Amino acid sequence: MYTSGKPRAKPHCFLASLGMKQEGSLRVLVKGVTDLEPGDHVLPVFTGECKECRHCKSEESNMCDLLRINTDRGVMLNDGKSRFSIRGQPIYHFVGTSTFSEYTVVHVGCLAKINPAAPLDKVCVLSCGISTGLGATLNVAKPKKGSSVAIFGLGAVGLAAAEGARISGASRIIGVDLNASRFNEAKKFGVTEFVNPKDHDKPVHEVIAEMTNGGVDRSVECTGSVSAMISAFECVHDGWGVAVLVGVPNKDDAFKTHPMNVLNERTLKGTFFGNYKPRSDIPSVVEKYMNKELELEKFITHEVPFSEINKAFEYMLSGAGLRCIIKMDA
Repeated sequence: MYTSGKPRAKPHCFLASLGMKQEGSLRVLVKGVTDLEPGDHVLPVFTGECKECRHCKSEESNMCDLLRINTDRGVMLNDGKSRFSIRGQPIYHFVGTSTFSEYTVVHVGCLAKINPAAPLDKVCVLSCGISTGLGATLNVAKPKKGSSVAIFGLGAVGLAAAEGARISGASRIIGVDLNASRFNEAKKFGVTEFVNPKDHDKPVHEVIAEMTNGGVDRSVECTGSVSAMISAFECVHDGWGVAVLVGVPNKDDAFKTHPMNVLNERTLKGTFFGNYKPRSDIPSVVEKYMNKELELEKFITHEVPFSEINKAFEYMLSGAGLRCIIKMDA
């Protein structure tokens, strides 16, 4: 789910309530913030970019030491306190954004300044899942034109990964999902073939290897299922195949594969937020949409007003891969 509208944001702080995807107009600044001004259009992101740590200064990493996602923190970094309360009791912050609220407070490092001409009710989807899947393909898997790509999981993140494969010019995009009702919609994102593991009596990586004369050139796993992760790695071609893991597994899961799968020159990679640095890179992703290189409208299936937010949860729990925009009050 994503929220769009006009949150009242104060960099260097957090506020309270759930919500991690939103876009709006900056209203108030805290002393010391120099690279934003009131009225700027910003995209709050659940992870940040301080621009000072070794990760932020590295061209290879986006995992900021200071502001990477922390679901347990729930308070401000500078004083360890919440900025929101009800009847004298603190309400804690949610992954640095707390966007399911009319007013929110966000650390400046978690705000990406974007083109003010970009429609807020479209580009808000770039604050989390869409950028994660898109970047997993474009920035990490990096398929060549004419290559084959397998996408494991056709929810919002998987569809974004497929979109990245389409933009890259992949000739075959194979969607893998246990829910066949997702297949028809996935065609809009460039998916050309589909595999439902339940339809086969052999491991899915063997099915894909038979379809592609030895394996796909690239695969992107977007489910969080450790079995899907293993299949995504084992279905890529030896010698040059690259598998990228995006989904978050259970804490007790273990990834197991035979060492020969590595020695045979398959590559396994992981990614966080599509390897995008929020402040440096997300504005350029917005420009991809503005230049019509990226189609965001097809990612949005439903819009509901903030007062009916529970409907969005019902859509999410339906299991149909619906993507819902929550419209904040004007």
